[in-house]
Amino acid sequence: MDVLIHAFVGLHIIGIAALLGGFMTQMKAMGKGEARMVPAMLHGALTMLVTGVALVGLNQADDNTVNTVKIGVKLALLIVILGLVYVKRDDEKVPAAAFGTVGALTTANVFVAVLWT
Repeated sequence: MDVLIHAFVGLHIIGIAALLGGFMTQMKAMGKGEARMVPAMLHGALTMLVTGVALVGLNQADDNTVNTVKIGVKLALLIVILGLVYVKRDDEKVPAAAFGTVGALTTANVFVAVLWT
């Protein structure tokens, strides 16, 4: 079971990398007001959602304790991220505030995962 959990953690990190990487590639365009939500951002956020849910289930099945408040906060952040990315995915130009919010919430999600013990 540990190997499976670690595999899903790896996939979860890949999802974070895709979301944050998509954001980083558009930062220069954000300064010009021409940023857009790239497909990698949507796919990364969806990967994070699916693997996060799987990780909670796998950890509970393995009788590991799950901090439900932490998971709830991370899920709430991810739902806002997914909502913004999904709604704005077809726009040629996304307002800098909305785009910056996605990057800030993604970074916050990473810090919640790492620092909240």
